[in-house]
Amino acid sequence: MEAMTYAVPNILVVDDINANLVMLTEIIRDVGYIARPVNSAREAMSAIEALAPQLILLDVSMPEVDGFELCTMLKKNVSTRDIPIIFISGLCSSEDKIKGLKIGAVDYISKPYEAEEVTLRINTHLKIYRMQQELAQYNKKLYQVINDQAQKIYVGQKNLLYALARFFIGKDHLKAEHLKNVGKNSRLLAMSMQLSHDNTENINTSFIEVIGIASGLHGIEINTLKEIYSYNEDNLFLKVAIDIAEYHHRYWDGTGSLDGVSGKGIPLSSRIVSVAEAYDDFLAENSTYLETAHEKSIKAINDASGKRFDPDIVRIMNKIQNQLGR
Repeated sequence: MEAMTYAVPNILVVDDINANLVMLTEIIRDVGYIARPVNSAREAMSAIEALAPQLILLDVSMPEVDGFELCTMLKKNVSTRDIPIIFISGLCSSEDKIKGLKIGAVDYISKPYEAEEVTLRINTHLKIYRMQQELAQYNKKLYQVINDQAQKIYVGQKNLLYALARFFIGKDHLKAEHLKNVGKNSRLLAMSMQLSHDNTENINTSFIEVIGIASGLHGIEINTLKEIYSYNEDNLFLKVAIDIAEYHHRYWDGTGSLDGVSGKGIPLSSRIVSVAEAYDDFLAENSTYLETAHEKSIKAINDASGKRFDPDIVRIMNKIQNQLGR
């Protein structure tokens, strides 16, 4: 990781007594830091808005808005909550110290104080703050690297399916058109189900993209897909493609099922592709009468709703039928 460079730390000092401001300002400047003295919470907020400090020395007893209230406000604000706050106060009871720490302060110095003590506390908390900033920056870069790698893997997985689909299709233009329509309509059905008010299947954007691509392999021999998957078990697209190839001809009511798989036991991807594929197949069967092919295809699917097809998917199909690719 690249080394981070830092400007000279600026420290905001908030106290309504000028003598205290002068003393703390001198201590801060003697250490080599920038001191920014203000004598009220209102002035403190304006100073923070103008330039965020690396540390705040805050008196508790102030008129109007006291130190505890100011600290609470700063800790509730996402842009200021990470700024370390040290209370410096003549209130030295255990209750006051505990309260200060509970509302988010990192330390509590009781008056009267020694310059050396203040200096040590300032240096300690500036160091901790700097380490936290470095860690946050490192985590941000690490996240970016991981995200970039994940994206490369994701693209690689998609490209593998595209390559398999091209190999499977070869020069068969009719098959290519069929798979294109099935993929488009499967994606459209999944998207419409996601937007439905009763999206009980918890469909997300990733699923929509996966089914649009994986559906293009539904005609490949299942054992071939499984063999390829055995060498690429982290490929989500292949896993969905296997589900589709294996189950998309299963009937919703379990008719003809030797293993008893039916209803929602059939993977969602397979149930969606089953409807999308049937629509395109019915269109081809009725292609002689183009003006009625769509209507006949929709009717055939509705007639088999609850038997061959998932009735919820058929219901969604009816709502978007005019948008289906033909």
